[in-house]
Amino acid sequence: MEREFIPVNVAVLTVSDTRTLETDTSGKLIADRLSEVGHTIVARTIVVDSELIIRAQLAQWIADPGVDVVIATGGTGVTPRDVTPEALAPLVTKQIPGFGELFRWLSFEEIGTSTIQSRAEAALCGSTYVFLLPGSNAGVRLGVEKILIPQLDHRFKPCNFVMLLPRIKNEPTGRA
Repeated sequence: MEREFIPVNVAVLTVSDTRTLETDTSGKLIADRLSEVGHTIVARTIVVDSELIIRAQLAQWIADPGVDVVIATGGTGVTPRDVTPEALAPLVTKQIPGFGELFRWLSFEEIGTSTIQSRAEAALCGSTYVFLLPGSNAGVRLGVEKILIPQLDHRFKPCNFVMLLPRIKNEPTGRA
């Protein structure tokens, strides 16, 4: 018997000192593609490249029971202004290292060794999945199309992130 699609509630965060909602093509790509496949975009915003501001926005969405998944774009490079992974670090309950590893492996096919400059990563924060993608449209498209759309589909076999959500939401996280 075929499983039914289960939509999840997604918040999209763009980290940029220069983008506006009108010029944010990467955040729009995330929101549009996930909406097209049936997920619900419950929030979308842009914050500047500030570790404290990024962390505050992530923490707000992680604490919101109406948000299942947060996808951030931008701030994952290696320059001093790229601080999205550092902003996320104190909020992490469990790392999901395979996400970044797979992202860079797939990215290698497109951009070669330049992929090592990406610090794309994923984690479980309490009962919320958080995914960090690069700010480029190509990086976002790769992460969304080749990893997130399949893994956020309950019908994807042998396993996916959505099928684990009920167990994750009922398990104590050890956080106050």
